Amino acid sequence: MTIRSGPGHSGPDPGLDAIMSERRQLINVAYRLLGSLAEAEDAVQETYARWYAMPPRQRDAIASPGAWLTTVASRVCLNLLGSARARRETYVGEWIPEPLPEHTQWRTGQPGGATVDPADRITLDESVGLAFLVVLESMTPAERVAFILHDVFCHSFAEVAGIVGRTPAACRQLASSARRRIRAAQPSATPPAQRAAVVRDFKQAWEAMDIAALVALLDPDATAIADGGGLALTFLRPIEGGERIAHAWIDIARRRPGDMTFLERTVNGQPGLVAEQAGVAVTVFAFDIAGDRIRRIWVVRNPEKLRDWRRS
Repeated sequence: MTIRSGPGHSGPDPGLDAIMSERRQLINVAYRLLGSLAEAEDAVQETYARWYAMPPRQRDAIASPGAWLTTVASRVCLNLLGSARARRETYVGEWIPEPLPEHTQWRTGQPGGATVDPADRITLDESVGLAFLVVLESMTPAERVAFILHDVFCHSFAEVAGIVGRTPAACRQLASSARRRIRAAQPSATPPAQRAAVVRDFKQAWEAMDIAALVALLDPDATAIADGGGLALTFLRPIEGGERIAHAWIDIARRRPGDMTFLERTVNGQPGLVAEQAGVAVTVFAFDIAGDRIRRIWVVRNPEKLRDWRRS
């Protein structure tokens, strides 16, 4: 590392840029591990707090600051995953991972500051698709950490072992178990253009209140799940079956306020819809599509999970 400024130096810390450049990677790791942008930001903040709590000489002795930061952030996330399960047992209604807009950015600098750092963006790929994140929620914390760090971020099982407190062989088994869960839950690949067409057709049928068209677009065994967090009105239990979902969506269309509009938007890298009222995002709809049918709809109305949609 470069030598930082001290009592006899007036310039800025020349090592700061190198350390802060790791922020994007840390946010990417933490969001996939936690499924919550707010919790990911807290985990990364805690990681940097631990870094700067060390004496300068101890920091200088670390050969790879990026590896150190990733290890600590992953351990923080592992601890948070354990406590998150307990918190979600008291969560009002269903808990859905926090959806991300196409170009999620984070504010940097002082709290309340308006500066946006273009480096602080999450990378949207299949590992942040909402269907993928929902499957991750079914894993144990150790499975999730082992799978994400090894399969998504290419860390060795020896490195993962040092984070989760297991042997490399045990971590290999954890990742293998996680892969089986992913394979069992993922449908055959549907081309992006086809997924977008299905979502567009669903929007048009919904706005036209064409129940037959909605039923035709929904898998007979489709499921709709909503997350209001007790802060926004929505259905508390999943709706099962394509016909029941179609009727529920027609009811939503009939009761929607006159100033509400539905827009096609990218949600976690996949085609989705956003409901805006008076120009403010109030609901995000994400879809799991297999072929030309919708298998699952996730409805996020919890305003605490829509902060970045209102800023974007």
